[in-house]
Amino acid sequence: MQKRLLLDSQLLQITIQRLCQHLIENHNDFSSAVILGLQPRGVFLANRIQKVIQELEGCQVEVGYLDTTFHRDDFRRRDIPKKASETRVPFLIEGKDVILVDDVLFTGRSVRAAMDAMISFGRPKKVELLVLIDRLHTRQLPIEANYVGKQVNTLASQYVEVGLKEQNGDDSIWLMNIEAE
Repeated sequence: MQKRLLLDSQLLQITIQRLCQHLIENHNDFSSAVILGLQPRGVFLANRIQKVIQELEGCQVEVGYLDTTFHRDDFRRRDIPKKASETRVPFLIEGKDVILVDDVLFTGRSVRAAMDAMISFGRPKKVELLVLIDRLHTRQLPIEANYVGKQVNTLASQYVEVGLKEQNGDDSIWLMNIEAE
């Protein structure tokens, strides 16, 4: 399996800082904004974003975790159903600016499922999407991220592997070629 490093630890940290600066520019005041991290890796990224915004702006942005398992269009099509993760949204999103956070934007189906799941917690004023990696030329649904760490031209035969220190002790993002067996 061939792999190419997209972001190492230092570049990943710079990318997250840049994404936070962009959020600060666009939101200015986070009093009506909340962050929802998509399970699993979007949660770790959402927590990092919250921490950086707090350090830079001195304000606390509410963060929740959203699991999309039961809202996916392929949930009942799998031989073994995907195991659900925790959904924790300890606030209403009614009238709020919601920032959905995920690691990789691929087909758009996870984001569509997240929007369905999110509606259970109220009707947001606005929804934005922040992703670390936008896999170009792979979208199956008309979904586009508002904030992108890095755009990458990919093939269907490739996989983006995101490693975050909170999950496996290492910050790195790799593009991997999946070899046919």
